[in-house]
Amino acid sequence: MPVVVLAVAILSFPSLAPNPYILSSGIVVLNYAVLATAWNFVGGFTGYISLGHGALAGLGGYATGLLVTKAGMPAFVALIAAAVLVAALAVPLGMAALRVRGASFVIVSIALVLILLLVFQSWASLTGGSRGLVVPRPFPSLLRPEHHRVFFFLYGGLLALALLTWWIVDRSRFGLGLKALREDEDKASALGTPTFTYKLIVFVLSATFTALGGGLYALWFGDLDPVFQFSVLTGSYLVLMALLGGVRSLYGPLVGALVVGTALEYFKGSFGNTPLHLVATGVLLAVVVLVMPDGVLPALAAGWSRLRRTSQTSIREVTAAELRDQRTSAASAASGSARSADSAGFAGSAGSAASGAGATSPGTDAGVSERASAHERSGGGGGKPDSPGRRDQEARR
Repeated sequence: MPVVVLAVAILSFPSLAPNPYILSSGIVVLNYAVLATAWNFVGGFTGYISLGHGALAGLGGYATGLLVTKAGMPAFVALIAAAVLVAALAVPLGMAALRVRGASFVIVSIALVLILLLVFQSWASLTGGSRGLVVPRPFPSLLRPEHHRVFFFLYGGLLALALLTWWIVDRSRFGLGLKALREDEDKASALGTPTFTYKLIVFVLSATFTALGGGLYALWFGDLDPVFQFSVLTGSYLVLMALLGGVRSLYGPLVGALVVGTALEYFKGSFGNTPLHLVATGVLLAVVVLVMPDGVLPALAAGWSRLRRTSQTSIREVTAAELRDQRTSAASAASGSARSADSAGFAGSAGSAASGAGATSPGTDAGVSERASAHERSGGGGGKPDSPGRRDQEARR
């Protein structure tokens, strides 16, 4: 049912959007949903909180833009090539960052964002520096509304692919090892799980989807700035979206992106470029976290479970007359069962006696007849006919 609802919403939203601005806001929300789902590969399966995924998205965007502008690649070929490059770069980054845990990993991920921001701002000859990088539109013949519509469907397809991949990993042996790692990494390692290898694989997978989301944003928006592409706020938004919706669920980051992304776009439109939109978003998140600390979807699931359990185990009030009738019926049923058992036992004993008597009667009669015949042939002890008394005595013998 959630898959059907999501598909219908994505297919119908471009037709229902009242103007191109609302449609472009929908693309921004889908971009957040893709990036938050990609972040959930690391945060949901391993429990590692990364604030550096904004840097991976920026790398994907700049790699796509540079391959289009400098190397002359077609737009979507450059998108795939940029994702491969970021995945390859994520291997040494992951080998260095995943050796630490907890707060140390968070600090390392923030340092990655700041280092890349300085590099891409300073390397103006390649990246354009503070002037930014302009990426040509992949569909130059389309008007801006049609351009938004095409990229909305592209983002919807990328989101579906990310959700499907997360679902497959969640039900695989690899996902089971990641969950064991999340619950207790030392015990999982002691039981033979290759924890570091698993962490590195899922980090590279997360970086690939993050780079695809960032590259698609570069092709859609067409203007890249290091300050916005390599921002710690982007990574913070992704963490908050995943935590808000439910970090260990499939649709949690999507729900969080719908709430936070829509709120961000609304507050930006209401408060302009002032920092008030951050304050309003922070207040909204504080309220939700206080009410639903585990996320929206886990809270709804827990409430539904409690409701079902209460309805199934509730006590129905009965009157004294109903209770008396129930006890009388139970007592009658018990006494009837006892009488049935006694009758069955008596019938079994009588049948056994009758069968024993029937088994000995024919033999006794035959013996008496044989002895009487022999007595008559022998003359009955002197040839005298048998008297009734002798016959009775012989029969008794």
